[in-house]
Amino acid sequence: MYARQHRPQSHLGRTGRTPADSTGRMTFTAALAFAVLAVPIIFAGPGEASGGTIADDTAVIVRELPGAGDAPETLVQELGGTVTAQLDIINGFSAVIPADAVSNLVAHPQVDSVTPDASMLLSAWQTSDRSDEGAMQRINANVIQSTQYWKNGFTGAGVGVAIIDSGVAPVDGLTAPGKVVNGADLSFDSQNVNLRYLDLYGHGTHLAGIIAGRDDAAPATPKIRDLQTHYAGVAPGAQILNVKVADGTGTADISQVIAGIDWVVKHRNDQGMNIRVLNLAFGTDGIQDYVLDPLAYAVEMAWRNGIVVVVAAGNDGNSSPLRNPAYDPFVIAVGADDAKGTYGTGDDTIPSFSNCGTATRSVDLVAPGQSVISLRVPGSYVDEFYPSAAVGDRFFRGTGTSQAAAVVSGAVALIVDQRPGITPDQVKTLLTSTARTLRNASDVCQGAGVIDLKAAYKAPTPDEVQTWEQSTGLGSLETARGSYHVVQDGVTLVGEQDIFGIDWDGVSWSGVSWSSGDWTGVSWSGVSWSGVSWSGVSWSGVSWSDDLWASHEWH
Repeated sequence: MYARQHRPQSHLGRTGRTPADSTGRMTFTAALAFAVLAVPIIFAGPGEASGGTIADDTAVIVRELPGAGDAPETLVQELGGTVTAQLDIINGFSAVIPADAVSNLVAHPQVDSVTPDASMLLSAWQTSDRSDEGAMQRINANVIQSTQYWKNGFTGAGVGVAIIDSGVAPVDGLTAPGKVVNGADLSFDSQNVNLRYLDLYGHGTHLAGIIAGRDDAAPATPKIRDLQTHYAGVAPGAQILNVKVADGTGTADISQVIAGIDWVVKHRNDQGMNIRVLNLAFGTDGIQDYVLDPLAYAVEMAWRNGIVVVVAAGNDGNSSPLRNPAYDPFVIAVGADDAKGTYGTGDDTIPSFSNCGTATRSVDLVAPGQSVISLRVPGSYVDEFYPSAAVGDRFFRGTGTSQAAAVVSGAVALIVDQRPGITPDQVKTLLTSTARTLRNASDVCQGAGVIDLKAAYKAPTPDEVQTWEQSTGLGSLETARGSYHVVQDGVTLVGEQDIFGIDWDGVSWSGVSWSSGDWTGVSWSGVSWSGVSWSGVSWSGVSWSDDLWASHEWH
């Protein structure tokens, strides 16, 4: 009774090592910028996760039922396995166990689920000898010069940035009234009312801090001197819309991500919100033409509705093509830059993990993505696996194209604050036309270069309209997943169906108005922002590959 399997990509990279190794290992499928998202998606965050197959000895994540005590851990030892870490945040632990003993562990009455672990690149969460080069103080004041906007009164105030990720935790820097608004929770965690919206993984909070974090005690419009004592993200006045798709182990399916994008588009102006930016720190290795791909179609629909979509390129290495949906030419595909904490680009390099793309479709630009210091969720999944990446009690150091995408999302919020009528096409052209070229990087790996907000602030608004062929979304949902799949009770979600067990019909889906409140037959028209979320909709009775969600208790 394997629980959902998470084969991630992330924006961290991947190691191919197991928790038994000194480097550790994690699962996170979708693509949150760290390397999370159980879906065949990848989070660009902490690194990339890959794999998740059962070998002679296999790495697993075990979630226990309440009151289980040490019985499951004791069984692991009796079966010849080893408990590698306690994961209190998800009421469970990680372990390495003989593959032929997994069924015995699954059958234990106090075990809720057993999920195959997937290897993940540690570069995004490792410590660095250059202790402060990735500090937001240096990124804001030196590297991208977002303080040029601040000193002229533009902090992103009145601009909403939607983050489709692993949730956002209420940590200092994200707790000011109205700073974070919880939208839909489409994650597996949503079945437990106590876990909804919360970031048990640690990735979404890290990115939210980069984009719009601001210490409660910091001035609404920080000055450079304030950064000596207070934390501030790129757009400290912007608002965060938290749309959660990945659970505490980073698990999600691509259909959840597409649903999240759809939800953002439909509710972008609800409750006084002004959602103008969408941050996607994930991607799949699906390779079908973007003109057919459902995920590409979803991001294009957001783009056409006035939302600038910023996507992490991926953490598979410089020779790798862009992840889906970064490969869609309409969106802003972001690679990572190691800026060494300085404005000058003479010493900048493109980290080896950052996907560059191809001559046909490469990254649009790059932004700081090496050892970026942002907000930490104590006790979260990544916090438990990468203790050396903690910076004091409040912060965490993360590396990946996820972090780079978050920097750009914050930059877009500043631009929209300055120029409220600017279109997504104009934002993209403004950023690429004012970026600074890196001396030591190829055109494919750097795109237009590293973002420069000082130059963007002074430049006129370009008159630009992209004329790429538009996606129809009529392709295969399964092909969009690539090699990543979720597994529930030993049943792998494959084929043309979503997590509700509803058959995917590209023709009818692509014809949805994106304003009616319906998606693949599931109505969101009764969604309330006050306490009751879309995640409260009952999944009971919804069949998934002959496996009923109602038969499994999501503790």
